[in-house]
Amino acid sequence: MVKALSKDLRDRLLNVVEGGMTCRAAATRFGVAPSTAIRWVSRLKETGHRTPKRQGGDLRSHHIEAHGDFILGLVEERKDITLAEIAEKLESERAFKVAQSTIWRFFARRGITFKKRQRTLLSSNGQTS
Repeated sequence: MVKALSKDLRDRLLNVVEGGMTCRAAATRFGVAPSTAIRWVSRLKETGHRTPKRQGGDLRSHHIEAHGDFILGLVEERKDITLAEIAEKLESERAFKVAQSTIWRFFARRGITFKKRQRTLLSSNGQTS
């Protein structure tokens, strides 16, 4: 992900534009893209903020978190349930369609893992793979 340019550069460019210079001329002067200067000035006019917008982050997990108790209840009820079965139950009982990968991330956030086979016992006479 690209890092935001420095606050100092942003402030200097915005001050020059507020002083009467065009966005494109200010962009050339400070070595940024004209579209960047235009976006910065637009943000200042719309919100009054000179700081960059927040980048990245989780925007959607709250959808599945709303069904968290139901999902954990399914696992408690049946320990060997698969992600596909959980997705199917969510769709049929809660009318919530979700991908298996989303359910996997739900469990990963909680540190819950499922192993379908038992560990191999250590061999007394050699390495096991």
